Amino acid sequence: MAIGAPGPATLGAVVHTCGPVYGHPHMASPRRSRRGVSRYAVKPHRAFDPRRVGALEAAAWVAYYRHEWLALLRSAVGLTRHTFGLPWPATLWGAWLVLRANQLWAPYPNNDPEGAREAMERFYRLVAGRHGETFDPRRASELEVEWWRVHRAHQREDGSEPALVAALAALYAYVYGVSDAEVTVAAEQRALAMRYSDQWVQQGCEKASPLIAQERAALVRSYAGLLAAVHRP
Repeated sequence: MAIGAPGPATLGAVVHTCGPVYGHPHMASPRRSRRGVSRYAVKPHRAFDPRRVGALEAAAWVAYYRHEWLALLRSAVGLTRHTFGLPWPATLWGAWLVLRANQLWAPYPNNDPEGAREAMERFYRLVAGRHGETFDPRRASELEVEWWRVHRAHQREDGSEPALVAALAALYAYVYGVSDAEVTVAAEQRALAMRYSDQWVQQGCEKASPLIAQERAALVRSYAGLLAAVHRP
């Protein structure tokens, strides 16, 4: 999951931004009912509430662009907890990794993309280890930071929005083990949220701006689309 702020997920996140059983290595683990009938136990990072995580990420983006790092850390804690279903110690560590990645990426033009990628690799290793996922944390971190790069080009250098959608879809598809086509709606809505966010930044990052509500709504739709793709038969 793409978890980072839009200059940086997350996942990323967000990062965002995310074991192999029953037909696909990224599917939920089976369990048996009292009658002995096998059924799927949906892992918590595949059962998030789109409204809650969309609102949390919108708050994280606002804090990121206003350089309110403590507020960003609080939002990152909530986002990590409710999106990835980690226990509290892992949630706090994961939120710090996301915050650190954002801080390393934030300066322009002299930022530290490799440092940001390394922080996100540690984050994805944390998520994969907790939930028994089989994706490569390094590859996930590369895809995460790649959409950050594409968005920055789109934001500052008149880059391509279709390229941004493709970069987001590539991350979603890899982390959740689905096709790019299945997560296109989620990627498109996230890109739309970034468009509102970019307009908000250009207008001075005012907290009273109606663009924040539009951004939040697009993020909720993005997470709803991702959830639908994850659970599609």
